[in-house]
Amino acid sequence: MGNEIGSYGEFWPVYLRAHRRPGNRRLHALGTGLGLALLIGAAATGDWRLVPAALAIGYGFAWAGHFLLEGNRPATFGHPLWSLLSDIRMLGLMLAGRLNRELDCHNIRWRDSETEKAAPG
Repeated sequence: MGNEIGSYGEFWPVYLRAHRRPGNRRLHALGTGLGLALLIGAAATGDWRLVPAALAIGYGFAWAGHFLLEGNRPATFGHPLWSLLSDIRMLGLMLAGRLNRELDCHNIRWRDSETEKAAPG
């Protein structure tokens, strides 16, 4: 994912293409969800030791998806803030059941193989 991207509008479809595999998206959703829960827990309890745990879990699940399933470089390395925003956006679309529509709008294949059923979300 190159640094030549000049706007978030240009970044979003590139981000989606880097997350073609449903397994990678599920790992992102799990990591983002757990990370956000830990951040909320840190704010609610004042236990700021949860912040590094939130980062480790969030990035750990996402990077595992890229390195083990997708075989590409995480967007975090080139565009950390847009990547974080996109992780949250993708989770929201998954929870709303609108991610497949978004992938279709950008002409992004959202199945691992010809025989796999459509991915949830």
